Amino acid sequence: MPKGASTQARIIAVAGMSLAALFLLHFLFSAPDRLLATHRWKAASSSVIRSNFLREKAQVPKPPLNHPIPKLMADARATFDHKIKRQSKSLQEAVTEYKKRYGKNPPKGFDEWYAFAKEHNAVIIDEYDQLDRDLKPFWMFSGEELKRRCIQVGFLPSVDLVRIEDGRTRTIDVSKGSGDSEVGARAKGFRVMLEKFQAKLPNMDFPINEKAEGRILVTWEENLYSNLTADSSLGIKHVLGGEFTPDWRGDGNVWEAYRRTCNPSSQARRLFGSLRPNLKEGQAPISRLADAGVTTDAPSEDFRFTESVDDKYDFCAHPWAHYNQGHFFSDWRTIHALYPMFSPAKGMGYSDILIPSHYYFSSTKRYTYGWDPVKMIIRDVDVMETKWEDKSDDIFWRGATTGGGSNPPGFLAQYQRHRLIKMTSDTSNVNKTVVFADPPGTDHYISAQVPIGQLNKDMMNAAFTKTVGCAKYPGGCDGMRKDHRFADAVPLGENWRHKYLIDIDGMGYSARLFALLKSGSAVLKSTVYTEFMTEWLQPWLHYIPISQMYQEIYNVHAFFSGPSRAMFDAANNTRSLYQPANSHTKKYDGDAELRKIAKAGRDWMFSVGRKIDMEIYVYRLCLEWARLTADDREAMTYKD
Repeated sequence: MPKGASTQARIIAVAGMSLAALFLLHFLFSAPDRLLATHRWKAASSSVIRSNFLREKAQVPKPPLNHPIPKLMADARATFDHKIKRQSKSLQEAVTEYKKRYGKNPPKGFDEWYAFAKEHNAVIIDEYDQLDRDLKPFWMFSGEELKRRCIQVGFLPSVDLVRIEDGRTRTIDVSKGSGDSEVGARAKGFRVMLEKFQAKLPNMDFPINEKAEGRILVTWEENLYSNLTADSSLGIKHVLGGEFTPDWRGDGNVWEAYRRTCNPSSQARRLFGSLRPNLKEGQAPISRLADAGVTTDAPSEDFRFTESVDDKYDFCAHPWAHYNQGHFFSDWRTIHALYPMFSPAKGMGYSDILIPSHYYFSSTKRYTYGWDPVKMIIRDVDVMETKWEDKSDDIFWRGATTGGGSNPPGFLAQYQRHRLIKMTSDTSNVNKTVVFADPPGTDHYISAQVPIGQLNKDMMNAAFTKTVGCAKYPGGCDGMRKDHRFADAVPLGENWRHKYLIDIDGMGYSARLFALLKSGSAVLKSTVYTEFMTEWLQPWLHYIPISQMYQEIYNVHAFFSGPSRAMFDAANNTRSLYQPANSHTKKYDGDAELRKIAKAGRDWMFSVGRKIDMEIYVYRLCLEWARLTADDREAMTYKD
């Protein structure tokens, strides 16, 4: 202020500045309220707009669901056709293909094997990758060592020897020093498979596993440092670290032995991860759709389909899933060193060598389609076979409550058979998501929630016929009967009255498979076992693969057989959510597609699954084994 300003002027100036300051403070403190109010109005307006948008969007019908099964079936057909087309057409082609696949010359006698295969119209010539994988670990042993190991393991319980000597084959129980009368059915069956060509084979032994379960579980460390146990000259007791006892007797179990085959960095080797009773990951159907390039807008886990069976399922990565499989609770002790053991099936991680099941090769009323016990012949069409149009449109299974041992006890309720029958016995109102054609007979698919009790009533015909080991079930035998449906036992031919036949593992692999495939019904297959012909069968062409937990089974039935009345009723609540069928909707006959699978499975049995095909497989196995056990392997190699 200028020096000459009066006192009055100063007072007026100060008062003016004070009023200005008060006005500014009032504005600053009151502005947030006004700004907040404005923001709230804008937020409220935005919320209303968003709500209206979502409401309008929800009212817009969705396109119909994309069903993955047609693509799975088409891909399966293309894959198998390509496999058959590429098979060698001459001996030279077969030799070249062998060298290409396995990096070595075929064994001596390969030309005679090829002639034998062609003489009997073999469809499969080159597909022996599983056999090569089975035998590969044994190349680290000398022929002398392998021959010694064959004898040593033959002394163990439930192991018989099939011996080829001077062009003749016989079976031996080494531990008893006795012949045919004392050996098991598996050894006798394998001996018969050799008869047509035994005269052409050198001397050798085959230790045959008389148990349904796999026997050889070699630890990861031993596989890595195999030289530590490569010499068995001091005897099998030295290799195994003591006397071998046939059962566990409380000092171990199969799972503990199995997880030692896993990489030390795997989940199974981490103690907490291997014991955790959390089945969440194991309960989801194991889906390989992503690997197959198949994507779906699956409404739930019930609508996910496996590309193949779970014989290659990685229990090392998902150890908690082992609780669902009975073979991990077998009472029979496994062998933790690499000894030759010829078995009809094995789970992932086992080192057994695969051979055809004697149940497939022999003829019995229990396991053979078309068997006539009076005339002692096998008919092409079973006397109880039923025309497709007259077959019941349900999923059928009957069997005993087998499926595993009880070591350790307390897990029986979670084995594969018990889980299936408990699920299909459920009469509750718990909903399952089911996808089906609407209208029926088209490719226009919608989903609905349907009570599992109603689905079981409409689709399932599965039951136990006999209690085995029920005393160890929670609640005893009464508890088992309360939790599962039971029905009378039926002859094998009763299966042929149903369109769907489900095949599941028991104590080991299922010996019914060949009989079911040969019938005029479609086979649903769930297994964790590999067999000699697993890679010769094509999932989604010859059979329908089902995951370990079976959740998708209702959607499989709905796809092929169409909606039931309960599904139609449930669709009243969801039909408006989907776009209606239009001019782009195509007709699709699910029943005809199911019949194609039934026919393809039967055709496979008459072209690839014949008895002579098993003999052709065994002949080639014998040539490979003869070279492996030879003192001079080069001399036992084919020269072209």
